This record gives sequence, C-alpha cells and structure tokens, in this order.
Amino acid sequence: MDLSETFQRGVLRLHQRVYEATGGRIGHRLIGVPCLLLRTTGRRSGEPRTNALVYVVDGRDHVVGASNGGDDRAPGWLHNVRAQPSVEMQVKAARRRAGARVVERGDPDYDRLWALVNANNHGRYDSYQARTSRPIPLVVLTPE
Repeated sequence: MDLSETFQRGVLRLHQRVYEATGGRIGHRLIGVPCLLLRTTGRRSGEPRTNALVYVVDGRDHVVGASNGGDDRAPGWLHNVRAQPSVEMQVKAARRRAGARVVERGDPDYDRLWALVNANNHGRYDSYQARTSRPIPLVVLTPE
C-alpha cells in the first residue's frame, strides 16, 4: 500500500468515526457523495461491525458497491453480509433494519445498478474495477 492509499484509508476511518460519534448529524456526505453506515455481524466473531459506504437510492432500496477501493480482496463486510443478510443501515440519523442481497455480474439488474452507483460516485467504481480482476459485486439494501 503506497502513501496515498494509506492517507486515503485514514481519512475514510476518520470520516466513519465522525459519522458515528455525531449520530449522523455530520458525515452523511463525503467528497460530494452520500454515505451510509452499514452495520453487520462478524461472520466468525459474531461481533458488530460498522462500515461507512457510498450509496445510491434505487426506489426504496439503497445500493452499495463492494469495491474495497479496487483491492483484489473483497471487503470483510461483504463476507458478513453473505453469512448474515439481516443488517442495519444508518442514513444521517435514521437507523433501520434491512435485508441485504448481493448482486453479482451477470445478474439481470447488475448493469443498471452499476451505472447508478458509478454515476453517483463520479465514475470511481469504473476505476476501482480497472484495478482488480475480481468482479466487484453490488449489495442492495432493502429496508424492513
């Protein structure tokens, strides 16, 4: 990991801490895009895990990309969602339970959803995909 990636990860961790510490009053937007807090259960530990993620709204659903910044490894939260798709999402101060559905490349909704999340994130998902041979899945969060 180079210095710019280390710096970027540090900024993202700080952003998440601020979002959590302020109960969502600060942190909903980062670099011009909306972010939510996804709370999952660790698949091995059973401990709660929280991740700040860029999202786009699609009807009543929220869609996030499991890009891990273009890393060849999928983000840990994706493994947690696959093991336990009952999650909590927080948008600003509103926390709600949701069901998570992983959408892989080849799914009939994938291309449409990819275009939405990529456009919402100023084309960053295309650049993340270019960095890895791992197909980046999307996760649809449907509020309960």
